[in-house]
Amino acid sequence: MGHSASLPGFDAPAVGFEQPFDMLVACHERVDRTLDLLRRLIDHIDTNGHGAASRSAAADVLRYFDIAAPLHHEDEELHVFPALADNADAAVRAAIATLQRDHERMAELWARLRGALVQWRDDPAAPAIDDATRQVAGEFIGIYAAHIETEESLVYPAARRCFDAAGLARIGAEMQGRRRGG
Repeated sequence: MGHSASLPGFDAPAVGFEQPFDMLVACHERVDRTLDLLRRLIDHIDTNGHGAASRSAAADVLRYFDIAAPLHHEDEELHVFPALADNADAAVRAAIATLQRDHERMAELWARLRGALVQWRDDPAAPAIDDATRQVAGEFIGIYAAHIETEESLVYPAARRCFDAAGLARIGAEMQGRRRGG
């Protein structure tokens, strides 16, 4: 396992809030890196058991999915999906319905997976990974792949066309404000 400095950070990505759709895609890259960290964490625990490295990685996964991921989903629910509410394209409407169900399922899976990660973070003698936790982690990791693909290939491009420069600036400022607690 790498040193925590190589793990996904929580600073703003290289793109700024003035380009909200680029920001959303950059968030997906951080989701992918954090899910990869979760995969590597599970492999590490299976091979080496628990130790400082697994506790640090568990803390990083927890921090990302407790803080950053919910904000990302909120960005989509507040800005992307509503922009397409009146879209005549049946494929876009169906995709949004699926993505909204995905968000609900992701939250359910995270609530179940979170307890194991807290134990991995806090308990140096945490038990080995059980089959139920392994299954939840696998589903949690798996649901994101199709979700991100649908957003980036279909939904984001359609939504981007709904905003002029002022609209992009407005939603970017609102996204930034939520992260600053304002």
